[in-house]
Amino acid sequence: MPLPQIRLQTQSAQIEMQQQLGKHYIRQQHADISIEQPKAQLSMQTRPAKLTIDQTQAWADMNLVPIKRRIAQAAQKGIQAVHEGMARKAKQGTQLMKIEHGGDPIREQAIANAARPTKSLGIDFIPSFGAVKIDVIPADLQITAESNQPIIHATPHKPEYTFEKGYVDISIAQYEQLDIDFVNLFSESI
Repeated sequence: MPLPQIRLQTQSAQIEMQQQLGKHYIRQQHADISIEQPKAQLSMQTRPAKLTIDQTQAWADMNLVPIKRRIAQAAQKGIQAVHEGMARKAKQGTQLMKIEHGGDPIREQAIANAARPTKSLGIDFIPSFGAVKIDVIPADLQITAESNQPIIHATPHKPEYTFEKGYVDISIAQYEQLDIDFVNLFSESI
């Protein structure tokens, strides 16, 4: 004899979730920058070099002298010769005046006045060494530089921030269900 049965069939509920993540957008615009560099102040002062060459002595050694100088030299030699002659004559006059002190001043003066001085022979370099005089004053350069600081203008921009919200959608994909069935509850034999 079959036994009565209660059959239960269940179906669980199922939840469905759909998720959309939030999004962040950040945009940073470059800063506006302008830079100016003023020119440096530069000043230069120069004193030119000076070269002096004096070759007067070299020209004189070669007997190439301007006429004014030659006249001045001749006049100087004449004056010197007159002074030497006057000194010699005075000395000789004094010697003759004191002839009683002895000696033979007349013979000595005759020999001295008659003899010409001997000239020395030798090698002369024309022009003589060091006859050309060179003087150099070097140039002088003074540089002053004054730098100027750069002028910088900067305008920053704030970041642009946008946000899209995310969401979660919850729904029921399958509802719960309970089926109850009775089997052999009523028998036919009764």
